[in-house]
Parts: sequence; structure tokens; C-alpha cells
Amino acid sequence: MRTAEERELVNITDRVRFAVWASGIRDGRVLVSSPRITAAVYVNDEESGLLSNLAAWAERLAPRGDYAHPQTGETNGDPHLKNLLRGHPVVLPVTSGDLDLGPWEQVVYGEFDGCRPKRVIVKVVGDAA
Repeated sequence: MRTAEERELVNITDRVRFAVWASGIRDGRVLVSSPRITAAVYVNDEESGLLSNLAAWAERLAPRGDYAHPQTGETNGDPHLKNLLRGHPVVLPVTSGDLDLGPWEQVVYGEFDGCRPKRVIVKVVGDAA
């Protein structure tokens, strides 16, 4: 993953769905995780008003500002806190070879310290056809 913006939410549902289809499993689960402490993976609606609300909520709870973390030379104290607000990994059910999501659920990658290459790990586990 490399986002164009420093703070960005990216819908990765289709990428996760493709990994499930490519795995050939019929029933099981999929783990989706970003091994970075300034990014998150979560499941929610992708409606624009909600995305705006989520960004404002995270900024209120963990605003950009003066944190002790910069004492180590970093300037990204708030992205670490935003990761904790949104979550790190998600585990999703797979039924009949597809993600078993609710009608509005989407898998979202949240980037809070972007413009650097990062990874999203997708692990599919289950029973093949």
C-alpha cells in the first residue's frame, strides 16, 4: 500500500474478496492486517458522511499536536493513537467462497502517517471445495 495522502481511507474490500476467491476455500475465515502501528484495518460503512464523522472523531480524540513521541525523533504521535482508535486486524467469515459481510460492510485500510510504502497482510484459512 502506498497512499497519495498523509491521512487516507482506502476501501480494500475487492482486494480482500479477490484473495478469498483466489484461495479456493469455500468456508473459513480471512485475517486482514496492516503490520504498521500508524495504520489500521477496520470494517464499517463507506458512506461519505460517516467517513467525515470518523475523521473528525479521530482528530478530536487524537489531534495533531505536541506528543512525547517526538522526543525520539519522530513527529507522528497522533497516528499511533489513531491506530488504537480504529483497530489493527480484522477477522472476517468466508461462506460459500465469498466474504460474508453485512449489506453495508466494507473493509477499509486507514492510513494516518502516509506517503510511505506499507503492507496489508491477507491470510485466508478454511476448507477447500
